[in-house]
Amino acid sequence: MSSEDLEKYEAEMELQLYREYRDVVGLFSYVVETERRFYLTNHVDLQPRSTENGEMYFEVAMQDAWVWDMYRPARFVKNVRVVTFKDVNVEEITKADLEVPAAGRPDPEE
Repeated sequence: MSSEDLEKYEAEMELQLYREYRDVVGLFSYVVETERRFYLTNHVDLQPRSTENGEMYFEVAMQDAWVWDMYRPARFVKNVRVVTFKDVNVEEITKADLEVPAAGRPDPEE
């Protein structure tokens, strides 16, 4: 397999992943970003913790999540637990942000 073939394959996989994300994002309430992964979930529990020597870390638990990872054969997972010393970002998805106006139909607020 040439490097060009590999690049084409990865581009196709990333496009397929984006399309899957676009199809499922409306099913979830939260976006969770860690250093290594991006998740969609409806149930997230973020707990700051500290070690015996005072270092802070985060423990994140999610249920029924979707994982942005093109190399995973199954992106839906029942339970996820992440422990990290890096930043964790949790955002609530605003459902109005997901609505796309129908083509040719005027915006009712105009």
